[in-house]
Amino acid sequence: MTDILIISGHPDLAHSHTNRLILERLEQRFDSLTVHRLDQRYPDYRIDVATEQAALLAAQVIVLQFPLYWYSVPALLKKWLDEVFSFNFAYGPQGDKLKGKALQLSFTVGGPAEAYSPLGYNHFPIPQLLHPLEQTAYLAGLRWQPPVYQHGMVYIPGVYNTLDTVTARAEQQAQQLIARLEQLVSA
Repeated sequence: MTDILIISGHPDLAHSHTNRLILERLEQRFDSLTVHRLDQRYPDYRIDVATEQAALLAAQVIVLQFPLYWYSVPALLKKWLDEVFSFNFAYGPQGDKLKGKALQLSFTVGGPAEAYSPLGYNHFPIPQLLHPLEQTAYLAGLRWQPPVYQHGMVYIPGVYNTLDTVTARAEQQAQQLIARLEQLVSA
């Protein structure tokens, strides 16, 4: 049994400064960890549902690691959810296969925290934007965990943030996620 299954939903992980670093720190810390990098596994968007479902069945804790795109998950991760969390697997009369497993979201947010408030640029706080994913967890019988995320995680050279700044934030998020996962695995 794999204690932790990480589903990396970044569409181009090789060019990520933050999501890639977070995954590296997790792989360094945990022995019983499997990472499915969706961009490498499914560049054609053809999900191997049976393989993904088998990995979910073997895991105690499921982590969705992704950059927040348009107030949600990237397209490939959404497609993965749509196909893998299928009827009679994740929901429906026999859809109890994920029941009791922990679902942990870990994501990076490009904009600053103040942008995600009623008077901010994006109007809605992050927890409100997560309601569809939270409801997905409830429908599948997963144990929803408070998400781990950082703001200001986009780096555009000479325009927005410095590489040192986003790297430090990614290190902080990785440590927060490691602490959370240690608690979940030992529970």
